[in-house]
Amino acid sequence: MTSTTGSTASTGQPTIRRGTNLPRLGDFNESVILDAIRRHPTGLSRVELAQATGLSAQTVSNITRRLLDGGVARESGKQSTGSGKPRTLLEIVPAARYAVGVHLDPAVITCVLVDLLGTVVAQRSVVTPSGGDTDAIAADMAASVSAIVAESGADRERVLGLGIAAPGPIDAAAGWVVDPPELPGWGRYPLRDRLSEATGFPALLDKDVTAAVVAERWTGAATDSRNLLFFYLGTGSGMGLVVEDTVLRGVSGNAGEVGGLGAASSTKTLVEEGVALGVLGAEYTVTNPADAQRGLERLVELAAAGDSQADGIIERLAIRIGRGVCAAATLLDIDTIVFGGPTWKLLADRLLPVIEPMVARSPFVKPTHPTVVVSTTLGENVAAVGAASLVLDQALSAQPRSLLLG
Repeated sequence: MTSTTGSTASTGQPTIRRGTNLPRLGDFNESVILDAIRRHPTGLSRVELAQATGLSAQTVSNITRRLLDGGVARESGKQSTGSGKPRTLLEIVPAARYAVGVHLDPAVITCVLVDLLGTVVAQRSVVTPSGGDTDAIAADMAASVSAIVAESGADRERVLGLGIAAPGPIDAAAGWVVDPPELPGWGRYPLRDRLSEATGFPALLDKDVTAAVVAERWTGAATDSRNLLFFYLGTGSGMGLVVEDTVLRGVSGNAGEVGGLGAASSTKTLVEEGVALGVLGAEYTVTNPADAQRGLERLVELAAAGDSQADGIIERLAIRIGRGVCAAATLLDIDTIVFGGPTWKLLADRLLPVIEPMVARSPFVKPTHPTVVVSTTLGENVAAVGAASLVLDQALSAQPRSLLLG
C-alpha cells in the first residue's frame, strides 16, 4: 500500500514516499479504463470509455487491446446505437486475477478468496485462539490462506496479494498490530510481514473498519457513492470514512475510532451491562470474545420476547450510534451511511428503526441533500472481503498518487 509520511515539527525530516511490493495491473490511464469497465457490469464500448474517461480514442484503443491480450478484459457483445455499426462492449474477466483477505477479529478469524469483481470464491472461519501465542496463530492464518487458494482451484499465479484487516491500533507503515485491546498478549506484532513470508504473497495491513469501507466502495452497497460512512459493529465498533472517493486513514492509519463521538460500544460492554442489571445471569459473565457473542445473542432473544430492560440496553446503544453517525455525517458532508460487521446482523432489526429517523431529523445531515442509510450487502464477513478489496483497490483502481514522482 503506497502511503506518504509527512515532515513534522519534532523531526524536521522531509516527506518520504513509501513504496509497495504489491503488483499493479497497469499505469494510471490503464487503471482508469479498468475501473470504468468494472463499474459498469453490463459493459462499456470503446467510444463510451473515451467519453467517460476523457482519454483519446487512440489511447483507449491501445489500452483495451492490452487488456484483451492480457486476459483481464473480454468482448461481451454488441450494442446497437440506432445508426451505424454496432459497438463492441467490454467487460472484466472475473477469474483473471484474485485476492485473498484475512480478518483477525478477537472472536473469529475469517479468510476469503475473491475474484476481480470482489465476488467471494471461497471462505473459511475459525474461532480465534486465546492465550496470545501469536506466532502459532499467525502460522495457522498463513496455512488457511494457502489452503483456501489450493482448495478453490484458482491459479496461484493469478493471486495479486494478501490483505489483512485487524482491530486497531495498528502501525500501517510497519505492518504491525499494536496492543489491540481485545487481543491480550499480542503486543506489537509484525503480522503483515509474518503472513507475507509464510504464504509467499505480497501483503498489506489495514484497520478492519477501513477495510470494510473499502469493500462497500468496491463491491457493496455504496459503489456509486463518493462520500461514505461505514459504521462497523463487531467485537468492537468504529467508522470507515470515504470523502470525495478517497479513503481517510489518518496520519498513522488509525482513523475511525468513535469513542469521542459517544458511539463506541463493544459486544463485551453490552453483555456486561446486561449482567450488571440482572437481565443476564452470571453464567454470561464475559471471559473472552466468544462468551460475549453468546451473551449478546441471549440479550437479543430477551429483547425480542418483550424484556424491557434488554430492549432498553439495545435502544441506548442505538441512540449512541445514531448521535455518532449524525455528527460524523454532518462534519464530513456524507451522503451514504452503511452499517455492518459480525454483530450487526443480530441487532439490525432493533437498531435501524431508531437510527434512521435520527438521521432524517438531523438539522444538519439532510437539508441540502438526501442521506441514504442502509445495511451492508456483503454479510458478516465484510471486513475479510474488505481486506481482499484493499489488494484489488491497490492493483486495479486509479490511484492519483501513482502520478507522483519519487
